Amino acid sequence: MTLSFFDQFMSPICMGIPLVALAITLPWVLFPTPSARWVTNRLLTLQNWFLNRFAYQLMMPLNVGGHKWVLIFGSLMLFLLTMNMLGLLPYTFTPTTQLSLNMGLAVPLWLATVIIGMRNQPTVALGHLLPEGTPTPLIPVLIIIETISLFIRPLALGVRLTANLTAGHLLIQLISTAAFVLLPLMPTVAILTTILLFLLTLLEVAVAMIQAYVFVLLLSLYLQENV
Repeated sequence: MTLSFFDQFMSPICMGIPLVALAITLPWVLFPTPSARWVTNRLLTLQNWFLNRFAYQLMMPLNVGGHKWVLIFGSLMLFLLTMNMLGLLPYTFTPTTQLSLNMGLAVPLWLATVIIGMRNQPTVALGHLLPEGTPTPLIPVLIIIETISLFIRPLALGVRLTANLTAGHLLIQLISTAAFVLLPLMPTVAILTTILLFLLTLLEVAVAMIQAYVFVLLLSLYLQENV
């Protein structure tokens, strides 16, 4: 029986239990536990340096009120980065290829930024729906368009992450299948295809890291508008 290329994105189930929960919780074991000692190992020092630089770059444009989100954004960045990189290993499953998981992350965080804006500065938050200097006949149309664009934001966050990871994994599988088929027929072409597959894998590693950063960066931009 020939399986579909999209079967790799189906959530695996063992004895009726979805293994996506295991795929989400297992990578957290790989991170070193911080300690109160002055001198730590190199891995923990590198992890702390990465989190400090990431928090500095992300929180620098925000007001002081938005700095409370640094722990949430830092944890989310590590979570998405780990999940995206997990799918590049053999015999693994990428939870972030599931739109339901990505929307479950995008919608509550986006809604929290909107609620914060409506609570702290409702006039400014509502003012984003109507650009300054708009002609009077265009006011109803622009309000409808800006409202639709506001509610599309979480959908764009989830779909962007899902589509990029799904497309990359699918392309890797297609090229690897072509390399196996061409190996007995045209070995030279198969070797060139394998080199292309290696380069594409490096590109997919970069995409996995960049998409995690873009997801958190866009959330910080939404927060910046409401604090």
